[in-house]
Amino acid sequence: MRLSAPLLACALAAAPLCSLAQVSININVPGVVAVAPPAPRYEPVPPPRAGYVWVPGVWQYRQNAYAWHQGYWEPARPDYVYAPGRWVRAEGGWRWVEPDWKPAKYKKDKHHGHHDRGDDYHDHCPPGQAKKGRC
Repeated sequence: MRLSAPLLACALAAAPLCSLAQVSININVPGVVAVAPPAPRYEPVPPPRAGYVWVPGVWQYRQNAYAWHQGYWEPARPDYVYAPGRWVRAEGGWRWVEPDWKPAKYKKDKHHGHHDRGDDYHDHCPPGQAKKGRC
């Protein structure tokens, strides 16, 4: 059977369009999870422990699923405040913000209970740290 030249030309021109329609693109943004984390689990906070800070439990995303990581005690750092890790909305899903220690901005006046700006007051955020949520 012989195909005519116009019919063959139409078939060849349509072939790329059919193959394009079958292509599926999955964009995976590094560090972003498409599925929202589950609601936090209730964990009773233990009584205060001298020299330590309680780190609450969090959902961690590993191997395409969330798993609960229970709270634990972290040694305290003088003149720093602990900022726990957290999930934040990001374009395309959710991003994990790592826990961090932030400098204490105000020191408490021992005599009056007021906050005053002492020598350890820092109102400076190093370059690039504000975008990471560390200032």
